[in-house]
Amino acid sequence: MLPTREKAEELLREAETCNPGPWGNHSRVAAHCAEKIAQGCGDLDADKAYILGLLHDIGRKFGVRHLGHVSDGYSYMRSLGYDEVARVCLTHSFHNLTIDEYIGRFDTTGEELQIIQDALGAIVPDEYDRLIQLCDSLAGAEGVLDIEERMEDVKRRYGSYPQKKWDKNLELKRHFEEKTGRDIYLVTEKEVFRP
Repeated sequence: MLPTREKAEELLREAETCNPGPWGNHSRVAAHCAEKIAQGCGDLDADKAYILGLLHDIGRKFGVRHLGHVSDGYSYMRSLGYDEVARVCLTHSFHNLTIDEYIGRFDTTGEELQIIQDALGAIVPDEYDRLIQLCDSLAGAEGVLDIEERMEDVKRRYGSYPQKKWDKNLELKRHFEEKTGRDIYLVTEKEVFRP
């Protein structure tokens, strides 16, 4: 089940009051990218893509956490009955469905980590998982970013960026460019869109 677009926007606004920061606009940019790419694909629901992009980082509502934001978002969305959103709260950080490639601190409890691992083990990735992974890698708080510049920025901030994840992001970009038949930066209006 999914929230409506209006309810998703309300959930994000409310979450930002709990933990203000650039992650809110990052989520809006990811939602914009997801909607535009889905429109260009023809086989994806653009409203669903927008909602999933908007709420992929909703776990940040609960404070400044690294891996913890994944389990927080997953558990929070499941508690509201939004299982499709819970899924992308989880999958957006794990391109190859393994915690080995997580970038950031492992700041979860043992129980939270087990929830993440169990849920990941049960998932077969779909186009929405892949779409939100790509959009998360395109979205800055100020607008759409060049994917390689964004990955370099993450690498600078965290000290590393797993090569498999880097390669997967570029593969996702190519995949969705093939589906839309256009350059991903044109599809997402990189030069003009601002949240």
